[in-house]
Amino acid sequence: MRTFGEAPPPPTLFERLKEGLSRSSGGLTDNLAGVFTHKKLDAQTIEELEEALMRADLGASLASRISQSIARERYDWLISEAELRRILADEMLKALGPAEKPFTVDSAKKPFVILVAGVNGTGKTTTIGKLALRFAREGKTAVLAAGDTFRAAAIEQLQIWGERTGAQVIAREPGADAAGLAFEALEKARTARADVLLIDTAGRLHNKAGLMAELEKIARVIRKVDATAPHAVILVLDATTGQNAIAQVEAFQSSVPLTGLIMTKLDGTAKGGILVALADRFGLPVHFIGVGEQADDLQVFDARKFANLLTGAK
Repeated sequence: MRTFGEAPPPPTLFERLKEGLSRSSGGLTDNLAGVFTHKKLDAQTIEELEEALMRADLGASLASRISQSIARERYDWLISEAELRRILADEMLKALGPAEKPFTVDSAKKPFVILVAGVNGTGKTTTIGKLALRFAREGKTAVLAAGDTFRAAAIEQLQIWGERTGAQVIAREPGADAAGLAFEALEKARTARADVLLIDTAGRLHNKAGLMAELEKIARVIRKVDATAPHAVILVLDATTGQNAIAQVEAFQSSVPLTGLIMTKLDGTAKGGILVALADRFGLPVHFIGVGEQADDLQVFDARKFANLLTGAK
């Protein structure tokens, strides 16, 4: 019990996630509430349900499959809104569950090399900083490579995160060769016996062949130092791009095989369902989700919690 004038406790991780996802869940919640002009799960209700899921950016194929699955089991049943939300969460969990794979660093690899990619504006550099902070709290030493050499602001941003997290930052002047910088960073990280090397890369449009070829070059060059590197290739995606995220995964996957995803900006969109669509289509691990600007707003992905919050299930 709090005494008068005492500050309220800080929000828990669950509360921050719930607040962050309020737009995604709110949009779907409102749409689901609109479905229940009828109480019986009939053809019209199923059609409205499918449309609600599509508006939440699950995509036409997955929205249809989930709706038809529910129809097969519950058609012509009297069903409450709360029950439908629980069933929907369970259906989404079928896609999301296999994607729940916590990110682990193999301590046998020093440094464990993480290549971080993504298009402009996804929050990629900030995400690297948040990961560095997480590693620091776990007692791991990290080196950050400012491989986004096209943007002076990205280099400065990473240097700030280096100061904040105690991580060494390897940087060159803007416009420098990114592959050469990555090579240098890996050599220095090995000499320092660092646990982790996080390599930032230029935010590139997924449909620009030249820029994608440069990403392949970075991966190829660091293998000259460590034939097993990179040990993880993470694609950072912006939830607000909706279905465009699918094209991004396809393009990056064909260039440098991905090992996992991080979805940012889930606090700024009603399109949180895109994460369900991505998990269903690609089966890639979703390591973290971002629901805000603060360092602690990068949270480990919890499939059940996400499905429940997205659908409003209790």
